[in-house]
Amino acid sequence: MRCLKPLLFVSLLTIVTIVPLAVAQQRGETFAWAPIPNAMPGWTAPNKPHWKLSELLASHKGQAAWKETVVADPLLRADYIQLAPGTKTKRQFHPDNPIWWVMQAGTVQFNIEGQPPITATKGFLVQAPYRNVYSMEVMGAAPALFLEVTVTGSQVMYPFDETPAPVPGMDFVKVRISGKKNYDAKNKPFVDFNGMIAEGKNPAGAFVYDDRAFANIIRGNPQRDNPKDKGHFHEVSGEFWFILEGQIEYKIGDLPIFLADQGDIVYVPKGIWHRAHHGGTSTSTRLAMNGYPEMLHNYQPNEELR
Repeated sequence: MRCLKPLLFVSLLTIVTIVPLAVAQQRGETFAWAPIPNAMPGWTAPNKPHWKLSELLASHKGQAAWKETVVADPLLRADYIQLAPGTKTKRQFHPDNPIWWVMQAGTVQFNIEGQPPITATKGFLVQAPYRNVYSMEVMGAAPALFLEVTVTGSQVMYPFDETPAPVPGMDFVKVRISGKKNYDAKNKPFVDFNGMIAEGKNPAGAFVYDDRAFANIIRGNPQRDNPKDKGHFHEVSGEFWFILEGQIEYKIGDLPIFLADQGDIVYVPKGIWHRAHHGGTSTSTRLAMNGYPEMLHNYQPNEELR
């Protein structure tokens, strides 16, 4: 009988090890070793964990028009922009990447090639795929405030009949081009987020789905925190969020847990554990943005969460 005890222990240990593995395989999951920095990477300006809209507005008080870069990493760039009433932009396009906007205040008419004019107010998400000519005009007597997101390094081009805006160190030459990306089931000209909510529709799901860019609407009710849950991290891309509705609770690395309000921007570099929970006391929504539509999420093994 003495010999049976070690054998029984080994058998039980084997069962304990195999069962989680079998469950994971059923879910299409595998276990792997993922590289992660042994010290939490920092934030390089202008990037920071939390851009509060209230502080941004206070810092630009009295300015009719302004632009503040809130995300600038190797993959994506995001600028909070305010335009004065009556402002009209040039007709332009991006050669190989999409551009998209999240409206926060005011009214903008987006004129996108092949589409009826889009009159966008707070809560509208608008996008122009690559090589689709677009322009914007601020309507009404109030300034327009919105977030503009582009792929890092994406140049701006102009139709023949438009005068290019000067770019330091660059000359503009005439060229011939062809082809453009069309809208599809995943990439639509716009989403009226607030309008859909008012109609009782669920706006959740991908809004921008491109080889080099991804924007995903995530909506839900308040969640309870598991103190052992570090969330997940990414190997190839940072991630940032625009809070569309309510409050989102963030746990990022060893930073204190914090709440982000509607209109705020939260950013985390690659290689840092993070998790976003629907916070507050009511439904909340975030627009999650990163550089890859199928980006890997590295999670803790389930036994670490128990």
